[in-house]
Amino acid sequence: MRYADVVRIAVAQIRGNPLRTFFTLLGIIVSVAFLVAVVAIIQGMNAYVRENIAGAVVGTNAFQVRRTPIQVGFFDDEGWAKVQRRPRITLRDAEAVRTALPEADAVAVQTGWPTPSSDIFWRGREVGNVLVFGITPEYQVVQDYRVAKGRAMSSVDVSQRMPVVVLGAEVADRLFENVDPIGQEIRVAGERFTVIGVNEPKGRVLGQSFDSFVLLPLPRFEMRYGRRLTTTISVKMKEAADVAPAMARAEEAMRLSHGLRPAEGNDFSIETADALVDFWKSLTRVLFAVIPAVVAIGVVVGGIVIMNIMLMAVNERTREIGIRKAVGARARDIERQFLVETIALSALGGVVGVLAGWSFAFLVSVVSPLPARITWWSVAVALALGAGIGVIFGVYPARRAARLDPITAMRSE
Repeated sequence: MRYADVVRIAVAQIRGNPLRTFFTLLGIIVSVAFLVAVVAIIQGMNAYVRENIAGAVVGTNAFQVRRTPIQVGFFDDEGWAKVQRRPRITLRDAEAVRTALPEADAVAVQTGWPTPSSDIFWRGREVGNVLVFGITPEYQVVQDYRVAKGRAMSSVDVSQRMPVVVLGAEVADRLFENVDPIGQEIRVAGERFTVIGVNEPKGRVLGQSFDSFVLLPLPRFEMRYGRRLTTTISVKMKEAADVAPAMARAEEAMRLSHGLRPAEGNDFSIETADALVDFWKSLTRVLFAVIPAVVAIGVVVGGIVIMNIMLMAVNERTREIGIRKAVGARARDIERQFLVETIALSALGGVVGVLAGWSFAFLVSVVSPLPARITWWSVAVALALGAGIGVIFGVYPARRAARLDPITAMRSE
């Protein structure tokens, strides 16, 4: 029997029983759709963190010198206690880094991320849970902030400890609406500050606004909130290729500033945006570890259903098998026929599952802030699963059909 005829008969059998085919494939469809959709959402979020969040937090062509590393959540109790014993990052440290990197575009100091958060007041209006940062002027260069109204924070504001603020676009819009905010006095943590500037909006990422903040001169921030909050040095280089050698020189400058001996480890962390991306990927690895188990259970259940349906089909078509053998069909022809039918059935489940998973991932990206990116390898794995299940669970029904005695089979009704 030609392969074309085998495939044609297999397709005819599937089309002849559409309802039974659907319920037979339901387990595989759900498992494959789950695989494709979850992988698409995770990969989309990985790309989104890499392209948007990491750059927004650390800055482009930049790195940070931090007391507490970004991946601190993965330290055990002993490691966390060791991190807590690290000395504060100080202005003297920043000056040491600035001296070591004269070619840097900016060397900034900031504190307050991700706390504290405050309620901002103006003439009876209130904006709650706003992030408050204490900064030096260079921080605005590192973060690529652009002023939409008024002016940016200046070195005079910092050196004179002026009670002034620069607002994020969202805070300004919600607090002042149609009123010009420049020159207005607002209250932050119970103290009055004059608005000198409003930054251009940066938008939202995964529903999180990057415009809900207030920038204070660093000394003024420390007067209000104290000096015990995390202080970070941010360095921006001209090109991405300059970051790695600059990090090495900054590390050397920090070790000298802290008086560390050659055998002692660093009591600070130097990280780029890649550290945040790696931290996020380490979280998603947990999901990737769970996915195979969930998919395997669904696929095995789906395979068992397919095998049972094919065994039932063998019983239903016993007379047909006997007639084919009587007119010259060999055992391997019968076996091949049922095996191809099983593979075609499970492959169809894989294709439908891929389409369903893609549709679900697309729907999630439309109705929620979660992004989704279909990856070729997840589609390939899904289709391979479908065909593979057909081979594994189709062998037994196919061999059982091939071993039927033609005379006994023809007597069957």
